[in-house]
Amino acid sequence: MSNVNGVIVINKAAGMTSHDCVMRVRRLLGQKKSGHTGTLDPDVTGVLPICLGQGTRIVEYLQELPKAYEVTMRIGSTTTTEDASGEVIEEQKIAEGSITREQLEEVFARFLGEIEQVPPMYSAVKVNGKRLYDLAREGIVIERQARKVKIYDFVFHGFQHADDGYDVSFLCRCSKGTYIRTLCVDMGAALGYPAHMARLIRVESGPFRLEQAVTIEQLEAAVEAGTSADLIIPVADALSFLPSYEVAPARKKAVLNGLETALPGCKEPEGSLIRLLSEGQLLGLHRIAANSRGLVAKPEKVFQGEV
Repeated sequence: MSNVNGVIVINKAAGMTSHDCVMRVRRLLGQKKSGHTGTLDPDVTGVLPICLGQGTRIVEYLQELPKAYEVTMRIGSTTTTEDASGEVIEEQKIAEGSITREQLEEVFARFLGEIEQVPPMYSAVKVNGKRLYDLAREGIVIERQARKVKIYDFVFHGFQHADDGYDVSFLCRCSKGTYIRTLCVDMGAALGYPAHMARLIRVESGPFRLEQAVTIEQLEAAVEAGTSADLIIPVADALSFLPSYEVAPARKKAVLNGLETALPGCKEPEGSLIRLLSEGQLLGLHRIAANSRGLVAKPEKVFQGEV
């Protein structure tokens, strides 16, 4: 299969890096131009959108979108990596009944909205040209600058006492760049206990959901059966979260040549990003601006041919 343009949503398995997934998809589909829209740690499973061909030109828009995760937080111990893969560095026995649902929901409420996080040492953040996880593996711990992220929503599922601690399960919708590991540690501290992230599944990445994701094995089977094209989401559909504007056919050539075009009747506000379409074809991604004639569309990405 060649000249693949669009997005395939992979359900990443545990033990694979995001780069591993991209390389497997690239080989299976015979597509050199590819890239994912947000790294998942090797132990984390779930939604990994991979952009192919012309789809790689929209990575920057997709990776900025909110994500959602199913989380299991372990209260009672914390680790070097803030997740279950690290060595335990602090433990505290918690008697059954010491933590209530009301306490947990109160902590969730405190962490809603914009918060600050200090990136964990075991992360891909670069400081002075070196990734933090490389420094951490050398036993070096450095001061990290806090970053602002946003928690849009928590959905509490339940909690249970086990092994002298508590396992708390919930769904979290958050902005790009949120470290769920660090969130678990910080929420545990707010409760007065050590904590870490025991399990994580990404169930949403922008408009993509776990229900539409396919495993690498399912993709392999589809390639073998000659049906892999059915798994590719066209670029226009992958951008369906953006408003669209229909361009008159007579204006189509000018738009494809990169000229700005007037937007009579457009209701979207100045500064908005929109899709320009004509006769079912995605022409490009444009930013709305205003001039003496009214609203116009200024090109950010123009798509020649079918995508």
